[in-house]
Amino acid sequence: MPIRFVTPADSQALLDIYARYIDTTITFEYTLPTVEDFASRIAAVSAFYPCIAYEEDGRILGYAYAHRFMERAAYQWGAEWSAYLAPSATGRGLGRRFYNILADILALQGVRTIYGIVTIPNEKSQALHQSLGFTQAGYYRNAGFKNGKWCDVAWFEKQLADYAAEPASIVSIHSLPEENVRACLDRHSPPV
Repeated sequence: MPIRFVTPADSQALLDIYARYIDTTITFEYTLPTVEDFASRIAAVSAFYPCIAYEEDGRILGYAYAHRFMERAAYQWGAEWSAYLAPSATGRGLGRRFYNILADILALQGVRTIYGIVTIPNEKSQALHQSLGFTQAGYYRNAGFKNGKWCDVAWFEKQLADYAAEPASIVSIHSLPEENVRACLDRHSPPV
């Protein structure tokens, strides 16, 4: 399958994609992590949440993942997501596919709300979130300083499920039936 779950062996390929964003305001990180640090991040995320990659002709051209929105227990029903693409993968609908897969899997895990954080301006990301049914939940002015300027950030949110009076705790991706998770990947993967 062209879209699959990330493995530890993918860390360098993912870091190579992420590296092109370090000098932009898309990420607020200043320094590219080492491959070891990046591998640790991916392992930490993948231990509970989905982390997926798009592979074409043996090369990873993009990846996306979700992680806990905030750490306090009452926030467990929210997740934040991100996607990063190689230049040759942009404009091909891959971000939309990634986000649809993540939304389906997060819903299976019991997540109720997905959040996307976008440095402004970023018209493509803003439009993508809005086309996927997100609404802008907030706007933080001068939230970060990078590349010699203060940057604003927009927060987007989308409801995945109802807000039950007594929701069950969310579950790890690894506790979900494999066939259900595979169906999420298959439903949104590009044709081979």
